[in-house]
Amino acid sequence: MAPEFNEGEIIIVEPDGAVKDGSFVLAKADGEWIFRQLRTAGAGAGWVLRALKPGCAELPLADLSAVHGVIIQKAVPGRRKLSKFYV
Repeated sequence: MAPEFNEGEIIIVEPDGAVKDGSFVLAKADGEWIFRQLRTAGAGAGWVLRALKPGCAELPLADLSAVHGVIIQKAVPGRRKLSKFYV
């Protein structure tokens, strides 16, 4: 999902997050979990899941029941230090 999300980044998913056009979401389609951008398909045509990688086909959605969470934050990999001191 580059350039927005890079390999190895950690994402945080809000299961009950507000879904809107342009949101990055976690969805279940054809029995698989996928991470895509949610877009409107046009006037009254429903929704599509779009990959940012060129050449990937959009996946049409009849409704939002396939969406199971909204990406609300990302972080670079690595563990936070257990203690930190400020001077």
